[in-house]
Amino acid sequence: MTEAFTDLLAPYLARQRWFAGGHPRSVRVIASETLDERLEWMIVDADGARYQLLVGFATPGEPPEFLHGHNDALLGAVDGRLAYDGLLDTELAKVVLGRVAPGQEATRVRPMGVEQSNTSLVLDDRLVLKVFRRLQEGTNPDVEVTAALTAVGFTSVAALVGTWTRDGIDLAVVQEYLASGVDGWALALASLRDYYGSEAENPADCGGDFAGEASRLGEVTARLHVSLADAFDTAAADPATWAAGMERQLERVGSESAWAPPARELFAGLREMTSAGRAVRVHGDYHLGQVLRTDLGWYVLDFEGEPARPLVERQAPASPLKDVAGMLRSFHYASAVALHERGEEERHSLRHRGEAWERRNRAALLDGYFSVAGVAELLPPDPRNLDLALRAWELDKAVYEVAYERDHRPDWVEIPELAIHRLLEPEGTETTS
Repeated sequence: MTEAFTDLLAPYLARQRWFAGGHPRSVRVIASETLDERLEWMIVDADGARYQLLVGFATPGEPPEFLHGHNDALLGAVDGRLAYDGLLDTELAKVVLGRVAPGQEATRVRPMGVEQSNTSLVLDDRLVLKVFRRLQEGTNPDVEVTAALTAVGFTSVAALVGTWTRDGIDLAVVQEYLASGVDGWALALASLRDYYGSEAENPADCGGDFAGEASRLGEVTARLHVSLADAFDTAAADPATWAAGMERQLERVGSESAWAPPARELFAGLREMTSAGRAVRVHGDYHLGQVLRTDLGWYVLDFEGEPARPLVERQAPASPLKDVAGMLRSFHYASAVALHERGEEERHSLRHRGEAWERRNRAALLDGYFSVAGVAELLPPDPRNLDLALRAWELDKAVYEVAYERDHRPDWVEIPELAIHRLLEPEGTETTS
């Protein structure tokens, strides 16, 4: 790559949603390969982090039609050609498909919504090509976990069709596309909008009642954890280490807050627990946006975890309750977001309905979860310890959310703060059934 091309990389990376950080100080190409006369694959080092790029080239002049409205995808003119994100180019995307899943062909290609950390394309409404952007040594958790779950017979994941690996690093994956699927977040919001707009006081009396789906989602979540325990084995629970991580986050986020002392007390209760179940591989970033409802039932998506965290941390075993807590927090967020869509006066009058919806659906999810054979062996056997551990994981998630909202959506920080106060009430929020 010429110096002129390298000079284009830093401003390009700074504009990408999947780039973690602001404008990089230093960018250099550390590996590259020509995949097509118009497509260059490369790995760049940006301030010590590695990212994967697929750069397309076109003759200079008017940008191709597919680049209209995608100014952030342009690198610029260099060496007599126009450089851009090659995954926006249908013909070049097909070249990448052939590298990841040899023998697979496609006619139609479209982007799969906006992603924070990767780039995914839908091909012929039959396949999904996911290109990992930020790279780390070792197997990508999304590839690793999906393959392992398939091997032990867990069918609620999209089937792997092909993977692209280079020097031990997973670069991309092709999976089946779940064409009939609707994500859990959209379904929950539809249920809440129906409930908020109805005359029913009880969410069970509303036509869009979500409880049946929540129960089935709980069952799939439990089967996921039992299958993960089978695929990756289990270890002795380590509540002291889990509590220490929660306490460190608390000190970073809310050490001076009024809720810090009772939060420390709750985490101390987890630390002192002598029978906390088992530690297993978990999803790690589990919420309504990571599950898809299809004609065949619920499917679980995206096992990559939080890409900003080191790979070894994302692969570390934890309590299955970490995932359960994440989904329960997502239910609370859904009720609050749907409420925010209403006018201020209406929000006040409907607040009790949001709480009723959340109570009903968290109870349904937990009922479904605890009904699955084998999951009890992974959890604290004492109901009081089970309740305490789940509240601790929920509280930890809510503290994380406070930090996120402060940085990105200050007007929403009241959502996780409300959850924190509920979880720390003397009698505690009813968490288990």
